[in-house]
Amino acid sequence: MAKIEVNKVELVWPGKYNDDGTLKEVPRVRLPFQVIETVNESRGSREAKKTKGVGLFDVYDGKEGDTFEDGWKNKLIWGDNLLVMGSLLEKFAGKIDLIYIDPPFATGADFSFTTEIGESGEEITKAPSAIEEKAYHDTWGAGIESFLAMLRDRLVLMRELLSQTGIIVIHCDWRMAHRVRMLLDECFGIDAFLNSVVWVYGESARGAKAVASQFPRNHDDLLCYRSGDGWTFNGDFVTRAFSIEEARQRGFRQDGEGRWFKTAPRGDYTDESIARLEAEGRIHKTRTGGIRIKYFLPVEGGKVVERVPVGDSWVDIADAMHMPEAEQTGYATQKPEPLLTRVIRAFSDEDALVADFFCGSGTTLAAAEKLDRRWIGCDLGRWAMHVTRKRMLGIEDCKPFEVLNLGKYERTYWAGVTFAARKSDEELTIYEYLAFILKLYGAQPLSGTQHLHGKKGKAVVHVGAVDTPVTIDEVNGAIEECLAVKQKELHILGWEWEMGMTPYIVDEARRRDVKLLLLAIPHEVMEEQAVEKGDVRFFELAHVEVSIKKAGERKLQVKLTDFAFPYADLIPEDVRDKITKWSDYVDYWAIDWDFQNDTFMQGWVAYRTRKDRALSLESDVHEYERHAPANVMVKVVDIFGNDTTQVFPVEV
Repeated sequence: MAKIEVNKVELVWPGKYNDDGTLKEVPRVRLPFQVIETVNESRGSREAKKTKGVGLFDVYDGKEGDTFEDGWKNKLIWGDNLLVMGSLLEKFAGKIDLIYIDPPFATGADFSFTTEIGESGEEITKAPSAIEEKAYHDTWGAGIESFLAMLRDRLVLMRELLSQTGIIVIHCDWRMAHRVRMLLDECFGIDAFLNSVVWVYGESARGAKAVASQFPRNHDDLLCYRSGDGWTFNGDFVTRAFSIEEARQRGFRQDGEGRWFKTAPRGDYTDESIARLEAEGRIHKTRTGGIRIKYFLPVEGGKVVERVPVGDSWVDIADAMHMPEAEQTGYATQKPEPLLTRVIRAFSDEDALVADFFCGSGTTLAAAEKLDRRWIGCDLGRWAMHVTRKRMLGIEDCKPFEVLNLGKYERTYWAGVTFAARKSDEELTIYEYLAFILKLYGAQPLSGTQHLHGKKGKAVVHVGAVDTPVTIDEVNGAIEECLAVKQKELHILGWEWEMGMTPYIVDEARRRDVKLLLLAIPHEVMEEQAVEKGDVRFFELAHVEVSIKKAGERKLQVKLTDFAFPYADLIPEDVRDKITKWSDYVDYWAIDWDFQNDTFMQGWVAYRTRKDRALSLESDVHEYERHAPANVMVKVVDIFGNDTTQVFPVEV
């Protein structure tokens, strides 16, 4: 390996530098975002921005103002935060005012989560997906060095996203705080350090820690750095009340008028200031003639009240175990909302843009929403996205927000990197893609047909394109070829699907004596580790059935009547045996009353919470403005956080 020139203090680990001694570049990929859902937006605002383009999703164009009045909508983004941040740079470089992150710190936790089923609230633990396992492996697979490499790449991008007056706060514990601070020194500069806040989350240790041969580890660190020469800081205060006896024990005194006060050293007060304070009765002279400044303390309810500035040791915020029940999400790494409230209030003002790229259960976003900040949240876990979406919906007067992902653009990028890099011929690239998917599905390639790409047992297989939805015409073409080669079973593998395909196309295939299975190509096929471990599974599409009835002039009401849940074998058998109805698998469902072939716009929603497990299966009545054909789209989110959508044409 080439010699590395060391001219500053820095943290070095295996893999930080290339073999020629140069620092490894941060991977940068800029991809468009797809807007897959809009929450709390009015129909009028959708109509105002409607374009002639038709597609499954809107493409986020970034043409919005910096205030809600100018069209800003908060953003919840599903995906790898490295790709997400790289893609945000085009529109948001230098625009984020505060970033808070709480990355995984080798605590032994992973991406598994506990979810509840149906009205009973029976709990099950869902193992992490292959994507989530890869994320944890990328972070800790090679030990500390893989964590440092992961974090450094992301800190470089966060620095570029922060405004010149921006602040970054990283939440960590005793395992990595010292190393993370050195990384921050390198990425932001030693002089950019503001605070190392100690959050003491328990006055005494619990369990084995209490009797260990060391002091209990009962605090976390919040490392605070600035990006430029100016920054926002709004100090906080805590109020403490003491009995008369306690007040005297703390050294508080009473003057001749019975007023309670405490004293502090003279400090840098000038003689002129001291004279003014003495005229106000705020000078206390000690027995030795020393001068101290009086600070008067009010008495409320028979107690002496002291209001003091919050320092860099926070002992007044309880840990997650003592959160109010209404705040608890069941998310293993959830932090208390008062902690994030203090961070956001201190380092940003109203309308500032706050981001959390490891948003988990959405605590940062919930606190930002309640404090009238704009926000961007990102996480790799489907369950995290679902928990956060429900949490935001539970906030009174929650402002509009969008749910985004990189969707087909990420897949196209993956296909280009995986296949096109090895083949310059486009047909060969497509052939490699098809062969790759067929192999993962356990099928053999099939030649000589246009729509049929493989064969698995007695079934023929069609593979959908990486960048477009599988269409009804496409499936019909595959059915025609299936009959032509005298086969009775057809499997369609797809990433996305034309709206309105099911159950129509399955019934049509059955009418023609063809058994048709529609299976989703899982995101995991893009993860090399999952492919190598054989962890890629193809599941049939979930299926939704509803009844839609007229409830008056131009009025409709929707009732959810069935949901086919394809992941039942992921639930322990003893729990599965207790499930007696299909609705137990439904955690959330919502309706877009007038779907326009673009983004799902939530017009009505019902969901379970940890406190209230009941779920209404019948919507409120919706009144349309005029008689006209409409498409009602129903979205169902299951107990694992997976979305299923289906369109139902209606006549109003």
